[in-house]
Amino acid sequence: MTLRHALLDSRGIIALGGDEAKTWLQGLISNDVRKVAPDRAIYAALLTPQGKFLHDFIIVEQDGRLLLDTEVARLADLKKRLGFYRLRSKVTIEDVSGQFAVAAVAGEGAPASFGLGGEIGQSTTVAGAMAFVDPRHAALGVRLIGPKDGLLRVLAERGVEPGLDYEAHRLAFGVPDGSRDMPPDDAFLLESNFEELNGVDFDKGCYVGQETTTRTKRRGTVRRRLMRVISESVLPSAGTPIFLGEREAGEMRSSQGAQGLALMRLELVEEAAASGLGLVAEGQTVKAHRVFVASRDKTT
Repeated sequence: MTLRHALLDSRGIIALGGDEAKTWLQGLISNDVRKVAPDRAIYAALLTPQGKFLHDFIIVEQDGRLLLDTEVARLADLKKRLGFYRLRSKVTIEDVSGQFAVAAVAGEGAPASFGLGGEIGQSTTVAGAMAFVDPRHAALGVRLIGPKDGLLRVLAERGVEPGLDYEAHRLAFGVPDGSRDMPPDDAFLLESNFEELNGVDFDKGCYVGQETTTRTKRRGTVRRRLMRVISESVLPSAGTPIFLGEREAGEMRSSQGAQGLALMRLELVEEAAASGLGLVAEGQTVKAHRVFVASRDKTT
């Protein structure tokens, strides 16, 4: 199977430097920064004090700095928020998007092509670029961060061809794309499958928004989930309600063609499956599928 790549122009990079960068970031984000190393990448989020989503990012370590792979359109907001928390910590926060590009590679054998074993988050340096198995879901393949010219050279040397439809690829596995699928100041991590995507650590200790996230986990009170939805025609735009009869069962998030993501009420999805009634969005029938299943979901 031919390996294919896509340059992800929607991504930008923030570099965190300084002796206290890891310790400082540890008290802010949802995952355990102590796991990050030159051979290990993680996925994490910054939340409001009330536990609502603000930003997500993948973190890698290169040359003593932490590189945050995040949404370029909202990078300035993330940089500002991180700066607000810096206070007197010995940390530097720099937008280095102009120095780096981000690429995704998919296809059978992608990790091996970069000397990786396939374990999520496993990372290595290849000709000055960071290559790592996507820490959210191994099936997403390999991600690379490095100078654009260098990335293209590394990809060409390994016979990786352009042409990966990354949007279709990540939707096929039900993986959210930042604020497109998790509205800032509104979405909660566990509704967004963050635990299943390895983006939250319940043993790491305190961070901003930790209390709400941990309480939800402990009580098992997740009643809505981001789910993969499919239809026989082009799905409606984000924000379109999905109904079961007269009741609103969910709301569309990002989509491409006939597949997408939607935030769904679990009890109504289960009722639709049991009754044979269809879920409907703008007059068309859609089917909702649980891509990630958490054992402690409650639907009543």
